Amino acid sequence: MPRIDVALAEAFRVLKFGGRFLCLEFSEVDVPILDRVYEEWSMRVIPRIGQAVAGDGEPYRYLVESVRKFPRQERFAAMIREAGFSRVDFTNFSGGIAALHSGWKL
Repeated sequence: MPRIDVALAEAFRVLKFGGRFLCLEFSEVDVPILDRVYEEWSMRVIPRIGQAVAGDGEPYRYLVESVRKFPRQERFAAMIREAGFSRVDFTNFSGGIAALHSGWKL
């Protein structure tokens, strides 16, 4: 999603009053040591799995790079607020490997 602000504004526009926005994203790992293990896994193993399964590892390298460029949890939560959502929150899973973000149109 090249324009996150535009996508969030559109999500806010199409939701009815009382609607909830949810987004599950890969995020910044916040557990020491796990962050380095996950980094190595992402850069070395995921593209190899893509090569073995799909015959092309390049899209999986792009996936890993796009995850790195995605805003960190606090910044993405701020962007959701800036789009107009209320009661914005996020929950980290697996030490921050993934995060579930939510916001309400109130």
